[in-house]
Amino acid sequence: MNKSTPKIYRTTNWSSYNRALINRGNIAIWFDPATQWYAPSKGKQGRNQT
Repeated sequence: MNKSTPKIYRTTNWSSYNRALINRGNIAIWFDPATQWYAPSKGKQGRNQT
């Protein structure tokens, strides 16, 4: 039995490929100041338990 040879994939658009590699881990989060939520102070030390 002959094994079929694996297909060889070649990158043809290197500029797009490199840009995709750079942006792969880029996560942009935008916060609107009008929708911010502030927890009321309870007078206790430590972080807020929300």
